Amino acid sequence: MRKRIVAGNWKMNKTLKEGIELAKEIELQVEKQKDKSIGVIIGIPFIHLPEVSKIVNHKIISIAAQNCSSEPKGAFTGEVSAEMIKSTGTEYVIIGHSERRSYFNEDNKTLNKKVKLALENNLNPIFCIGELLDERKHGKQFDVVNKQLNEGLFDLADEEFSKIIIAYEPVWAIGTGETATPQQAQEMHEYIRKLVSDNYNAETADNTTILYGGSCKPSNAQELFANPDVDGGLIGGASLKADDFIEIINSF
Repeated sequence: MRKRIVAGNWKMNKTLKEGIELAKEIELQVEKQKDKSIGVIIGIPFIHLPEVSKIVNHKIISIAAQNCSSEPKGAFTGEVSAEMIKSTGTEYVIIGHSERRSYFNEDNKTLNKKVKLALENNLNPIFCIGELLDERKHGKQFDVVNKQLNEGLFDLADEEFSKIIIAYEPVWAIGTGETATPQQAQEMHEYIRKLVSDNYNAETADNTTILYGGSCKPSNAQELFANPDVDGGLIGGASLKADDFIEIINSF
């Protein structure tokens, strides 16, 4: 049975002190939840990883880095390797977020290298895919997602792929206030699951967690999560307030 997950992505927000306080507040509220079957992950800036990893109970909240280098080590000033991330106690890493693809020109080949390095270092990738507004308008969204998955993930062995979480983020709905309708989200998630089935098998597809990421907030989370192929969310702005984040978790 695939896991339901709500993952927060703080992006470039919160000082270390603020981040520690927010992590503690989220942990306290998650601990009070009656339903312990929902996985909770917070994707935090690199500088937060060691300290937050020390203070949270990893049975209650898991920690994710927001990126990792496509190189294992060496003369790459400013980069942070998967091995370094793992050494902090971090369990997950977000790879291929639309902001990394758009602002830092990360292509599928680069992201594939990152995924493999993450797996080699026992980090679980949260692999992001999704189409731009122009691609959606021209009906290319399925082709875009197909290409991103084929070039980014589908050369992994079955056991490797079993550690992947996929996050579908319609880029036109990130930070814009726009949200894919529940029907649009379900349609794409169902398509993604079929691609996984075609490239691996039906059991693997059924066990793959697919998150929705695109202006998911307390007001629309319940409707989105009600879809049979939407297994949770990758939450941006709403993850910066503990009350909003908890309300989204409660939407299940």
